[in-house]
Amino acid sequence: MDAPPDPRTPPEARGRVAALYQEHALGLVKLAKIMLGDQAAAEDIVQDAYLGLFRRWPSLEDQDRALAYLRASVLNGCRTAYRGMTRRDRALRLAPRTGNMVSAEESALIGEANREVMAALRALPARQREAVVLRYYLDLTEAQAAQAMHVSRGTVKSAASRGRAALARMLKEEM
Repeated sequence: MDAPPDPRTPPEARGRVAALYQEHALGLVKLAKIMLGDQAAAEDIVQDAYLGLFRRWPSLEDQDRALAYLRASVLNGCRTAYRGMTRRDRALRLAPRTGNMVSAEESALIGEANREVMAALRALPARQREAVVLRYYLDLTEAQAAQAMHVSRGTVKSAASRGRAALARMLKEEM
């Protein structure tokens, strides 16, 4: 069973975490969905990240950096979920989807034109996929992406560059 919130959690923590949830939860779910290819797992990971934030609110060194904490927590949750998948699960979740295997929601969000891009993005190695999504999908700076990924700015820069080049090869177009 999960541990209860820290009894030192101040009353305003609920409001601050709720405001962060309203403003950023959808984007974080989209991030996790891109990383994993599974909507339900993405939603679970984001919920766990917000719960973890609420529980740790009193011990956060800088509460203004709560969004960075959430991003890092979501990426860590995605990495853990990805490691827990079997090779077959990974192949099925990251494979391009066609026909009636695509949910109506995914079709509405992604659209036919972007389906190939999403499949190519899911085919990237995890670090490249993370860097590309954080830099170009969430429009984070190199420093913010590095903080979320727990790597250096140079690693983000090279992973994003390699990821973009691989996407260009897969999509047969120049970026």
